[in-house]
Amino acid sequence: MTPECERVLDFLDGPLPPELAAHAAGCADCRALLDGFHVLAPPRSAPAPAPLPFNEAKYEETRRKSLTELAATPLPTPWWRDVLVLLGTYLGVTAVGLGVVGRHGLMLNAAPSYWVAGVALLIVAGVGGGALLGLAPSRRTWPLGLVAAGAGAVVVAQLLGRSGLQVRPFLTGTLGCMGTEVALSVVPLAVAMVLLCRSAYQPVRALAAGLSAAGVSMLVLHVHCPDGTADHLMLGHLLPWVVLAGVAVFIRSRLPSRTFAP
Repeated sequence: MTPECERVLDFLDGPLPPELAAHAAGCADCRALLDGFHVLAPPRSAPAPAPLPFNEAKYEETRRKSLTELAATPLPTPWWRDVLVLLGTYLGVTAVGLGVVGRHGLMLNAAPSYWVAGVALLIVAGVGGGALLGLAPSRRTWPLGLVAAGAGAVVVAQLLGRSGLQVRPFLTGTLGCMGTEVALSVVPLAVAMVLLCRSAYQPVRALAAGLSAAGVSMLVLHVHCPDGTADHLMLGHLLPWVVLAGVAVFIRSRLPSRTFAP
């Protein structure tokens, strides 16, 4: 190894001076040494990206909008107010529905009175519980099994507490109950959608609110409808209830959220 080769070793971690670069170009040992060092040496870190230019105009616009929003609503609206609004809507629709369909008789369900009262209380509990699950912020998400279990309990109770009587023709009675349930569910579902848009979209919450809103009309039919066969209850009362809840989930998924709070 020549003295020039030893000097090349001293400059392995940096650029070679011109005279040593000329020597390394003609020396096989130095070329092999440099090639091996470049392979084994750790790669140099990439230079940090240049910071984005500060947009003062955009910053001021964002700051102005934030202050305007804070001035308009300095305190958050309590969530229980939305629940009270929804429950008040349910109560009003129930009263109107009973007044309209009950002109020729209000309590026409021929099942034993304790079954009628028990199923009615269960539906009322489901309506109130669904409103809470849909709007209360105590948890970010609710388990789907909880909502499904509540809906299943209502279905089983309706079928077990049926009277078994068929007063009207099957098709006429079923279509009439379907139409009544859909008509009485429009306002509760609309109010529920408006209130749900005040938070981020969550399918389980939308499903609970949909079952709750459509349960109002099912409660009216439960106490008023004189037909109590299993086929009629499944097709005329329970099927529209589930379909309306699914429609509520679909509509809510397409609506924009005004905020993205949980």
